[in-house]
Amino acid sequence: MSMIRPFRGLRPRREFAADVVAPPYDVLNTEEARIRADGRPYSFLHISKPEIDLAVGTDPYDSSVYQKGADNLRKLMGENILMQDDTACYYAYRLVMGRQEQTGLVAVANVEDYDSNRIRKHEFTRPDKEDDRTRQIDTLDAQTGPVFLTYRHHPEVDEIIQSVTQKEPEYDLSADDGVQHTLWLISDHGQVEKLTTLFDAMDNLYIADGHHRSAAASRIAAMRKNENPAHSGNEPYNYFLSVIFPDNQMNILDYNRVVKDLNGLDVDEFIRKVATAFDIAESDEPVKPGHAGQFGMYMQGRWYRLDIHADRLPGDDPVARLDVSLLAKNLIDPILGISDPRRDKRIDFVGGIRGLQELEKRVDSGEMAVAFSLYPTSLSDLMAVADANEVMPPKSTWFEPKLADGLVSHLLKE
Repeated sequence: MSMIRPFRGLRPRREFAADVVAPPYDVLNTEEARIRADGRPYSFLHISKPEIDLAVGTDPYDSSVYQKGADNLRKLMGENILMQDDTACYYAYRLVMGRQEQTGLVAVANVEDYDSNRIRKHEFTRPDKEDDRTRQIDTLDAQTGPVFLTYRHHPEVDEIIQSVTQKEPEYDLSADDGVQHTLWLISDHGQVEKLTTLFDAMDNLYIADGHHRSAAASRIAAMRKNENPAHSGNEPYNYFLSVIFPDNQMNILDYNRVVKDLNGLDVDEFIRKVATAFDIAESDEPVKPGHAGQFGMYMQGRWYRLDIHADRLPGDDPVARLDVSLLAKNLIDPILGISDPRRDKRIDFVGGIRGLQELEKRVDSGEMAVAFSLYPTSLSDLMAVADANEVMPPKSTWFEPKLADGLVSHLLKE
């Protein structure tokens, strides 16, 4: 079977698109979602964060929450707010955030290729988050959150998508965070066949974001295969909703760290220990690292520039050479005593979209003692880790802009 294929997307009628489209389910907490959806009965948050329609304090993992999401989805379908395309299509999807512009392909990707690692991963998943997405997909009978994939850019793919985007779009709208979302249908049989062939000739696709959604899709496919004596491999549950962008258009931001205390050290002693692995220079300005191996550090109202000593660089190991790994191995673990950043409550992570001022705010408030700014992980590093069948440390990449929920969903039953 092909690595990707077109599908009959479930999407808003054009006149309702702006009312439906919502931020991804995992960037808002319940209260934020409740506020965003207030007075907006068609908002996709009623499907992706359905606890907002239940009593305050309802456990978001209670079975009633998943059922409410399914009820809300069927309601919007029944009211013809959401419609399913009559024929299988691909969709071109453009995101614009300030100067950042990227255009990808909405498709469904083959679960078998995910299972065989042709669609490659770079993160561990957490069982509780996998369980949540599995229950959500199973109860809704739909995939509503796309997996963010990337590929090594291909001129012929770019040419087809570019030609499509010269036509009138189905939707062209700005979300309340200022990101512009534009969608085109690709229904021409020749273009659909050519795109399918071009992607099938690629060695790999790579997951940029959405490891839990893709893992959940794999679990659903295995469950339904076992329950279906007539399983053929062509059923919708054998594929998962994806948006696939070329690597040369992707935008990875820094993913920074803040730590609650200095592990019992005073400032002078802490700096002396840091100096064993880094050259340290005070800075009059906030430090946004200019290259790999350079870090910013902020504490007690002062910024410092840290450059790691050359003898601390690990060589060709694709994981060990990441800046997040260098900072962990040479400072956060041995000096601050944080060996498991996944579970240690003394460390937190701040996406680069919030800016360096967020690091200053967290430290100046007294909530945190020290902050570190990092140089963004490169997409080539991400691919190298995935190609080596390794995983990155937690919170290594922050992609912007984010995909919207509600533009196109994938029903698991035709």
